[in-house]
Amino acid sequence: MSDDFELETLALHTGIHRSQFNEHSEALYLTSSYVFDSAAQAAARFSGAEPGNIYSRFTNPTVTAFEERLAALEGAEACVATSSGMSAILSCVMGLLSAGDHVIASRSLFGATVNLFNNILKRFGVETTFVSATDVAAWQAAVKANTKLLFIETPSNPLTEISDIAALAAVARKAGAWLAVDNCFCSPILQRPLELGADLVIHSATKYLDGQGRVLGGAVLGNRELVMEKGIHGFLRTAGPTLSAFNAWVILKGIETLKIRMEAHSANAMEIACWLEKQPNVARVYYPGLASHPQYELARQQQKTGGGIVSFEMKGGKEAAWQVVDATRLISITANLGDTKSTLTHPATTTHARITQEARDAAGITEGLLRIAVGLEAVQDIKADLARGLQGL
Repeated sequence: MSDDFELETLALHTGIHRSQFNEHSEALYLTSSYVFDSAAQAAARFSGAEPGNIYSRFTNPTVTAFEERLAALEGAEACVATSSGMSAILSCVMGLLSAGDHVIASRSLFGATVNLFNNILKRFGVETTFVSATDVAAWQAAVKANTKLLFIETPSNPLTEISDIAALAAVARKAGAWLAVDNCFCSPILQRPLELGADLVIHSATKYLDGQGRVLGGAVLGNRELVMEKGIHGFLRTAGPTLSAFNAWVILKGIETLKIRMEAHSANAMEIACWLEKQPNVARVYYPGLASHPQYELARQQQKTGGGIVSFEMKGGKEAAWQVVDATRLISITANLGDTKSTLTHPATTTHARITQEARDAAGITEGLLRIAVGLEAVQDIKADLARGLQGL
C-alpha cells in the first residue's frame, strides 16, 4: 500500500494477499505447517535464504496480514504479533535485554506490567527503576551506564497521565537506550509514538484493535533491525508466545473499523468526563481531554483526541466506589477495556491488586478510584447507569 493513503484506507486494504481463489475478505489460514516443493526449498526456508512460511509458531499468512496492517498504521518497518499484550512486552524485553541490564519504567503502568518488571525480570538479573511518568528530569536522573530500555504507557493505566514521548526519546538516545511506548489506550489512530521519536511501540491488540472483547493478541513494532534482527522475532520463533491465525483474523476485521470507533469512543468519553466533573460525590476526574488534566496541553500536542478511558475519584473511598459499581445495570463490571460495550472497574482491587500498597500509593491508585472504558452506547444511557450509583450515595 502507498504511504499516500489515509489511515482509514490502510486499515481496510493493507496486508491483503489474495490466494488463487481471489477472495475479497482476508483468508483465514488454519494450518500448523507448510509443504515445501523440495528438500532444497525446505533448507532454504529454514536458513532464511528464501522467504516464505515455515511453521505457524512464527510464520502464518493471516498473522502476517495483521502484522503488515498494524505496521502500516503505526508507520513502522516491522511488526511481531504475539498471543497477548503481556506476551508482547515479554517478547520485547527477553529479545533485547540480558542479565545485568537496567530498565527505567513509569510508576504508572498496568499492574501485570509492574509485576513483570519488578518481580519476574528481577529474577533474571534485569534491574528496574520506577519513576514518575511525567517528570522528565527524574528519568534523566535515573539513567545508569547499563540502562538499555525506557518503558512508558501514555496515557497511563488508570490515571491517564501523559508522558512526553519526544522528551523521553531524547533521554533514551542520550543514554544509548531504547524507548518503548505502550500505545494501547490511544491506538495509532490517536497517537503514533514512532513519529515522536520512540523506538518501539507495544500493543495489547485485545483492547481497541479488536474492539469487541473477543480475542487476545499483542504486537511489538519498530524498525526492521530492532524488531526482526536484534532478537524480538527470534524470541518469538524459539519461545512461541504466538498469535493464533484465528485471533489474527478477528483482529484484522476489528482494525477495519478502528478509526470510526476511536472517534466515537473519544466523543462519548469527553461527554462523560465533563458530566462527572459536575457530580457532587466525585472528587476528581482524570481525562486528557479536560482542561483540568495536568498534562492537557501535552495531550493536545501528541494525541488527536483524549481517547476512551475516564478515571474518577469518589469522595467516599472504597465504599462509595463499590456502590457505584454495584448499582450499574448496563455497564459491564470487568477489568477489560476497549470494547464497544462500556466497562467499569475498581483498579485497587482488580487490575492493580497484585502490586504492593506502596506501589499503588506511588502511582496514585486510591481506594476511591474507578476507571470506565467508555463504550459506544448512547451517552445518555451511560450517564443514567452511573447516576444510579452516584445519586444513591
